Amino acid sequence: MSGAAPEVLVLGAGAIGLYLGGRLAASGVQVHFVGRPRVVEALRHRGLSCVGLDGQIKRLEPTKLRLSTEVPPGIDPALCLLTVKGPHTEAAAGQLAAALPAGNVVLSMQNGVDNLARLQRGAPRLAALAGMVPFNVVQISECEVRQTTDGHLAAQQHPLTQAWKPRFEEAGLSLRLYEDMRAVQWAKLILNLNNPVNALSGLPLREQLLNRGFRQVLADLQGEALRVIDAAGLPLARVTPLPTAWIPRLLRLPTPLFRLLASAMLRIRPDARSSMYDDRQAGRPTEIHDLCGAVVRLAQHHGQSAPLNQSMLRLIEQTAQQSFLTAEQLQAALHESGSPG
Repeated sequence: MSGAAPEVLVLGAGAIGLYLGGRLAASGVQVHFVGRPRVVEALRHRGLSCVGLDGQIKRLEPTKLRLSTEVPPGIDPALCLLTVKGPHTEAAAGQLAAALPAGNVVLSMQNGVDNLARLQRGAPRLAALAGMVPFNVVQISECEVRQTTDGHLAAQQHPLTQAWKPRFEEAGLSLRLYEDMRAVQWAKLILNLNNPVNALSGLPLREQLLNRGFRQVLADLQGEALRVIDAAGLPLARVTPLPTAWIPRLLRLPTPLFRLLASAMLRIRPDARSSMYDDRQAGRPTEIHDLCGAVVRLAQHHGQSAPLNQSMLRLIEQTAQQSFLTAEQLQAALHESGSPG
């Protein structure tokens, strides 16, 4: 790595990319952000603020930010964090393959279970590793991001991730390393099945989770996914205080009991929403094919079916972006189109 090169390249200056990169930069790491022109222009003028779950603000002035709209040719970072949404992974892999030297490590901090394979296909000369972000980050504006839920980052065990672990910890980003990231990714996907529920509800996450009808929809989606994963013989890591397989049962409890037992799950800022809600409102492609779509593909591969997840996929694609459904409407739509025959 040359002396002028940044230590970390963040490709995808959205909520997750800005938060992870911003926390690292605030702790003294040199970070280069690659993002959309509108975001880059705003950051150049106003800087970046990262607000932690505890409310503490890490402020980066514009002069402290390295920014571009494309991966700079010849850049040689010690670590690259890939934080684009799933639909943009192939294009991002092409950028990285053209710009980075062979062997550079790219850590995919993306939702879903398929992005690592896409990255490996698109940039085979690079060392692609799997990662996972468990917490929600809200992008208040192009220049302010806020962590709204708790959790530990996860990454594939590798000499470089082991070496970077202390730097993440210094930045206030707790990082756990795993030999089997596939089990972690599938467990996170189970949790992410709430993203489309939240997007169609139109409600903040906490308010949506306190609605038993919406929790029932989520529990049904998760229960179906868990059956498919079990039929496929895939292990699931434990990424929450409760074992993943117990979560649907918790969600189905009456709201007073759910509120009592799920206090950690409800430790969410009142303004928090899923990124899929934001994408729908902005008219951007969503990650529905990386979430419900992944469940459907796994089911088909093993001779199973996943009609509820298939129905949710269709609803996200066919429901107008400014339209929302009540819990009763969503339950009816899923089960009607998801019923056999």
